[in-house]
Amino acid sequence: MPRKLARMRRPFHLLRGAVSFALAVAAFASFTTSASNAKADGIAVIDLQGAVMQTEDGIRAQATLKKLFDKRQQDLDGKQGQLAKMRQDIERQSRILSREAIARRTDAWQRDMVELQSVFVDYDKELQKKQSELTAPIIQKMIGIIAHLAKQNGYDVVIDKRAAPYSRSDLDLTERVIQMYNSGDTGSP
Repeated sequence: MPRKLARMRRPFHLLRGAVSFALAVAAFASFTTSASNAKADGIAVIDLQGAVMQTEDGIRAQATLKKLFDKRQQDLDGKQGQLAKMRQDIERQSRILSREAIARRTDAWQRDMVELQSVFVDYDKELQKKQSELTAPIIQKMIGIIAHLAKQNGYDVVIDKRAAPYSRSDLDLTERVIQMYNSGDTGSP
């Protein structure tokens, strides 16, 4: 009898699965329909950081940063190379020199390494600050263009592309914003 009951329940189980599948398909169809109307619902995306770096002003800002910090980077790389050579010398001479001499050299190397790391951190902070100073006006101008496009096209929300795991390409304003920025069209009358 239990086998017979299991056989009788199987069609109901399959029917329940088919109904669940049909509901899932209907929900997906509803989702895709509402997703295709996203423009009407007022959603758009932009890769703001990428757009900033692709504008003519952004490219100039990158060149300025490179020019300002290349020499310092070379100096830091040189010091790092010297410290690497110093460490190799310590390791090579560890069998020849006394423990005290090795300890003194190791301590000096460690102090120099900590100092270099501190300089790297300061350098990175200064670089970020300068980059922010150079890109802030670009971002402000872009926000004006984005606001204009949002009003013009009925977008309620324009989000950064990095915040959205997926977005359709037709919702992406990045190229339009770059073109408007580079042409000087801020969207203002």
